[in-house]
Amino acid sequence: MLCSYCKFANDYFHPLWTQHLNFTLDVYLQRRKKPSFDLLWQSSEPDFCSATHARSFRRGRLKLQLGCRPWNLSLVTVIIITFSNMLFTMLLLQSEDCGPSYVAPADDAGEPSVLTEKPPAVRTPAPAQSCDPRDYQQPSESSILRMDVRVGRWDARRLYKMFDSVVIGSEFPALSSSYSVSIATQSSVEKLYSLVQVAHQWTGPISVAVFTPGDESFFVFQRYLAYLRKCYAPIRERVTFSVAIPKDRPVFDQPQVIELTGDEDCLKPEATLNTFLVGVSKELATWKNRNVYPQNHLRNLARKNCQTEYVFLTDVDIIPSPNQANLLDEFLKSSQCEKCAYVIPTYEIDTRVRFPQNKTELVRIANKGLARPFHQKVFIHNQYATNFTRWSLDVLPGFGGNVDVVRSGKVYVSHEVNNFEFFYEPFYVARDTAPEHDERFMGYGYTRNTQVYEMFVAGHEFLVLTPIFTGHWGLQTKKGRPAWREKQNSMNRKLFDGFKKEVFARYNRDPLKMMKNQN
Repeated sequence: MLCSYCKFANDYFHPLWTQHLNFTLDVYLQRRKKPSFDLLWQSSEPDFCSATHARSFRRGRLKLQLGCRPWNLSLVTVIIITFSNMLFTMLLLQSEDCGPSYVAPADDAGEPSVLTEKPPAVRTPAPAQSCDPRDYQQPSESSILRMDVRVGRWDARRLYKMFDSVVIGSEFPALSSSYSVSIATQSSVEKLYSLVQVAHQWTGPISVAVFTPGDESFFVFQRYLAYLRKCYAPIRERVTFSVAIPKDRPVFDQPQVIELTGDEDCLKPEATLNTFLVGVSKELATWKNRNVYPQNHLRNLARKNCQTEYVFLTDVDIIPSPNQANLLDEFLKSSQCEKCAYVIPTYEIDTRVRFPQNKTELVRIANKGLARPFHQKVFIHNQYATNFTRWSLDVLPGFGGNVDVVRSGKVYVSHEVNNFEFFYEPFYVARDTAPEHDERFMGYGYTRNTQVYEMFVAGHEFLVLTPIFTGHWGLQTKKGRPAWREKQNSMNRKLFDGFKKEVFARYNRDPLKMMKNQN
């Protein structure tokens, strides 16, 4: 059996291997101070084992014979394995691919399948990729939401299923690293057109939570999202979207590739959305009128998908002043306050004028009745504590303050809110450690102000910033408020009694004397 093995080695190994083995054995034996010899594996020998060949070596070396012995074969085998491993390692190091890439099979329509039950996929070659993880770039034109509608994150009462960051802006991670503040906002599908102006005004990262009740609403959202990302680079690059779906009206259809017709007008985002909504059933509209809009769920969802230290909580139709992200970022990076809420004044702006480009222009149109503090005619307590009169002083004639600071355009604190009241609900910037919005309050009324109230009880200081501001299109009146809002407001008012007791127990403080009449 041993001779058969030797004969197999004689027939199998290439002459080049024999040369390498001769050299290696020679070195090995010299180090052990033993004479060197040649391996003589020749296929012409009639009997390789019985007639081992010997010849004189160069340089007068000693003549020896190498027989087919077990220790020789073991040594040869070890050397062959060593050289083989070295060869294969060199080949792997020269490869450009990081490893096998998995490509999902196409469905019947020729498009990539999305989380559907199909036969086992086949591994097919994929384009070469860089082995350096720092070179990874997310595809910027993906039309498929990264989610499975069957697998989401339920809220505390299992009323809504949340899906985090289903579409991530191509520059969102980088912007989140360079900026200290993000916008966190929420919207229904019907209001998403407002995001276009917000994204053009705000150059930092934006996190948006969208409410999509049922398959119809979910499909319109996907279609309009494809339109927004196609037409507007700021949305494609800066905005990350998350989704909330109600338990009572779930989504069954998985995300799909959206193919736009090409006839969509990129200059008319609101009209385009209305076109997409034409085919929506009346039954969906009826359901929305009978059910509450989960504002606080969406606010928490948008906020928790921000990656920055500070968060600017807004509604989707609240538009920041020009260059606000950069000015605010510069201010916040020098802030040392742990419990400060920086209030940014909000004005309603008449639709007949252009959006103000600076504070001076805003105050000028406000003096002409073309702009006014947010909700001034609808519910004055909503923003009253901001003290818009005092905020306007530094751009009026005769201002006796630091004119150089005003002219620099940099953000600074105008004044402190010293007349805080319970119904105060400003749009503010704060660290992400601030209390969340209580998700028991749904619909309208007691949704934002209860969170602001808890911040105040917890010891947050409210400081009004200047010269930045935000705007909301349209001068609102009570006549434009639907009756169902008051119904929802009354329902939330009943919940507040238990909420204020919990806040008092949590912080052991009652600065607004809310517990005064409690037994």
